[in-house]
Amino acid sequence: MIAAILADAVLVLHALFIAWVVAGALAVARWPRLAWAHLPALAWGLWIEASGDLCPLTPLEVALRRAAGEAGYAGSFVEHYLGAIVYPAGLTREAQWVLAGALALVNACLYAWVLHRHARRATRPRRMR
Repeated sequence: MIAAILADAVLVLHALFIAWVVAGALAVARWPRLAWAHLPALAWGLWIEASGDLCPLTPLEVALRRAAGEAGYAGSFVEHYLGAIVYPAGLTREAQWVLAGALALVNACLYAWVLHRHARRATRPRRMR
């Protein structure tokens, strides 16, 4: 029972981490200091997708599921949980490169927007109170 709860917790943590990697730049737009937390996460996400490696959370979740008597799964988190939605035929190496490229492009655009906003604010005259 505890292993199943821990496996579910790892699954939720993994999903939240992926959401942070994909869309964390939106939070950086509001709170620029979060870039120090987002940029390393983004680098990790890009590395995992581009290299084809597994995130360490995937084998941890699988091991916990097996310890709970559930069936584990082969492949990556993305392939198992999102693969059928994003890539019905399965997640290929080429598809991972596309994902890495899309992740880099989306975040480059978001960070360009963040930097543009920051530069615009910096050049705006401050109001006297």
